[in-house]
Amino acid sequence: MLLKMGAHIEIAIDKAMRALVGRDELLAEEIVRQDSQIDEIKVQIDELVAKLIATQQPVAGDLRKLISALKIAADMERMGDLAKDIAIETISLAKMNFPEFNPLQEIVTMSKRVQKMVNDGINSYIDGNTMLAQRLAEDDDEVDRLYDSIVKEMKVYFPTGNRYAEVALKCCFVARYLERIADHATNIAENIIYIETGKQADLN
Repeated sequence: MLLKMGAHIEIAIDKAMRALVGRDELLAEEIVRQDSQIDEIKVQIDELVAKLIATQQPVAGDLRKLISALKIAADMERMGDLAKDIAIETISLAKMNFPEFNPLQEIVTMSKRVQKMVNDGINSYIDGNTMLAQRLAEDDDEVDRLYDSIVKEMKVYFPTGNRYAEVALKCCFVARYLERIADHATNIAENIIYIETGKQADLN
């Protein structure tokens, strides 16, 4: 179920970027509608974990894995919300009449790194791969660097009267949402390390 949830999130981010670059309002609206699917999986995971704890009384590693699954599902649900937030900004941008806006390409680059983090986070959970989980911290640093670069670039358009000011501000919002998704992916990595070692990790 977590793998399915992660797949929905990766698809949502990809669609959001395609909608943003192509100013595709219909595609962005599709992402908003489909967010409920992620929420439904989260509810299913919560119910299953509660049932397993009540009926199987797991201990040690099994209990850590179940509790961590709840935390991971919560992080992933928030990722889904952030992907929806990107779609909402995209709908707003799609209604604007502006020429080609080159900084969008850096946001697309950032989104690909974030999608990789989501994918690696889920795979490291499935495989119990702590080395892959730890590498997410390095990816998160790169996402933070890209975010700072985008915000710095967008500030050029902020002076009053600049026709790109509102577009630039919304691009900053999109970049911020992507940066937050990366943070949640890092949280997942920390939970994976806890599952496998029993020790809390701080990768942020």
